[in-house]
Amino acid sequence: METLAQIRSGASVERLLCHPRLPLIAGWDSDRPAIRIWEYAVGQLREVGGVGADSAAYDDAGGDRFERTPSATWHPSEPQLVTADRTSLTRWTTSGVAAIDGVPPTEYQRDVAFSPDGQTLWLSPGGSEDDWESSLTLDLASGATATGPRWDTGVAAYPGGGLVATLQSDQGATLVLFCRDTEPVLRPMRRALILDCDGYETPLFSPDGRHFAVRGNAYDNSLEVFEFPSLRRVLGLTLGEPSPGYPYPQEWLDSMHAWSRHNVAFGPSPGVLLIGTPEGTVIEIEVDGRQLAEHQVLPGSRVTALTVAVGGELIVAGDGTLLVLSTGRTSPPEPATAAVTEFLAGTSEAPVVDMDHLDLTDGSRTWQPGDLETVTDASDSDPSWLKIRAGMNSLT
Repeated sequence: METLAQIRSGASVERLLCHPRLPLIAGWDSDRPAIRIWEYAVGQLREVGGVGADSAAYDDAGGDRFERTPSATWHPSEPQLVTADRTSLTRWTTSGVAAIDGVPPTEYQRDVAFSPDGQTLWLSPGGSEDDWESSLTLDLASGATATGPRWDTGVAAYPGGGLVATLQSDQGATLVLFCRDTEPVLRPMRRALILDCDGYETPLFSPDGRHFAVRGNAYDNSLEVFEFPSLRRVLGLTLGEPSPGYPYPQEWLDSMHAWSRHNVAFGPSPGVLLIGTPEGTVIEIEVDGRQLAEHQVLPGSRVTALTVAVGGELIVAGDGTLLVLSTGRTSPPEPATAAVTEFLAGTSEAPVVDMDHLDLTDGSRTWQPGDLETVTDASDSDPSWLKIRAGMNSLT
């Protein structure tokens, strides 16, 4: 991997988010609730702005980091980044930072995402009295709002359009929900993926749309990859030591043994994953788990965040360093748009977003509506959510 550009970023960056069409990179400061923005040109990285640079540093006692870390989303085509926390919604453009009005505060930390047409912001939780159980949509042109079902942890757009994926997390189980991307309010489909526990990151689609990865969870340093549209699980890994709990204490985040929560991206070839390690390397593996190569990119420093830009460049953050690396890809692969048509043809909009009313799969087994109501036995190898459901059913 050839280094195309490099810059000293000062504070470590714990997460990266590239603009879907423009050479802009957003990075979350690990020391405070701030997001810095860089622009990439051939052979050059330069910082062009940010949000929250004057905010107070995190107090790692209790859940301060978890409660104050902002969420952010890039506009699908324009150079603007919207950030959200419990009390405010702001928009960064090349002209500066301005507040977006019309959104009530919320008791819980808020996630934000642009709709694929860039006209609507999706926000969750909503901010009503029933705060945790609803989401909010904001029409940016009119200021009109509407409510929808609860979601969390970001929204991932299918690369060929037509579909988005998000999560609905609970301590016992997490649902990966799929929705059409043409409606102002997210409307989940009946067909859904169920994951054990909570604490996952936003799903990540491969550029060709044939796979998606889920990084998490709150108790294991896991990485799972699923086929799309079949939702069949093709890879399950545990990266390094299990996490010590969520949110993570700063002393563990600073450890050289810490695997970043944002260290996975799909590589230049179909079915290839790139994984950043605490040893400063990037490992290429296929979705069947076979290792292809290992690249030393940050000698003496762990990889704190990793992502791939729209042009195929690999963006890697280390302890105070930001790199742009060549992956050999000159243009993104053509996404399998027929996969969305196939997926939607086999499902319908869910009347109720609830485990008992969905067509569920965990990547290997399936449950139809009503099936879970009769489960009374579970083995030691079953996920905790299924053990809990079996135990509850056996008491009735």
